[in-house]
Amino acid sequence: MPGLKKLKAESLAPGWRGLSAGFAACLTAVTLAAGTARAEPANAIPQFASASFGWQSNDEDWADPPPGAGHGPIRNDPAYPFRNNTEGNQSGRGATKRITNTKDPVLKPWAAEQIQATNDEILQGVRDIPFTAQARCWPGGVPGQLLWPFEPVYFIQTPKEVWMMWQRYNLVRRIYLTDKHSEHVKPSWFGESIGHYENGDTLVVDTIGLSTKISYIDNFRTPHSEKLHVVERFTIEPGGKGMSALVTVEDPDAFNAPLTMTRRWFKVNAPMLETVCENNGDFFNQNLFPQPEAKTPDF
Repeated sequence: MPGLKKLKAESLAPGWRGLSAGFAACLTAVTLAAGTARAEPANAIPQFASASFGWQSNDEDWADPPPGAGHGPIRNDPAYPFRNNTEGNQSGRGATKRITNTKDPVLKPWAAEQIQATNDEILQGVRDIPFTAQARCWPGGVPGQLLWPFEPVYFIQTPKEVWMMWQRYNLVRRIYLTDKHSEHVKPSWFGESIGHYENGDTLVVDTIGLSTKISYIDNFRTPHSEKLHVVERFTIEPGGKGMSALVTVEDPDAFNAPLTMTRRWFKVNAPMLETVCENNGDFFNQNLFPQPEAKTPDF
């Protein structure tokens, strides 16, 4: 992120300030303008955007794809069953750490070796907490950013662009409503996303140009190369109270076959809150991964 100073992450504590009424009014105006400017019928564009609601998921991992869709998401090593905090509390056995299945034949050797090196650090106590991007003030990349739980993502829709805006640190991803990628794409955290609408309920997004720096497709720390190509199909569910995504990941340098994964969000009837990434020093000497820091500003 250009010009970042050293940042720290905060806990989910009270005291966040809501975004201004002016921002909410602006979001409403932009969304309405998108609806009046387009030539398609009113029902041709699904309504992802609103100043008064967002989309939230309380799960931290990808769900399996529909039957017949091919290889699903990368999972934990069967020898080390994974339980998140909720599952650990419900079972009374406590949460466990993500130890990734490096024997999955879909992984290229270098990708499996990189994951195993991290597995070994965790199992040997070198690192106490596995890396997750947002917990250390990094954007989650594509499609990894979709996995941020417990806080909503909001949309802005215009005739030429769709913005996805995460409440967590107010990160913004831009999707350009065009049918062709740029001739030359410089790798970045969110890459270059182009999209179009289908069937009156779906936004299809095609993304290339994704940076590999501390970037993973999931919370099992599955890496990728700069050849990563991601296609996401965001769909408003019947009744409008849920949103789902079907995500296909292709990377001939990292995977032996495409991965197909799903994700679901429920509607949250609340405006976006303002958050800041702070208080994220390695206070307990856990050998946490570094925070993003620019040596000099870009402006």
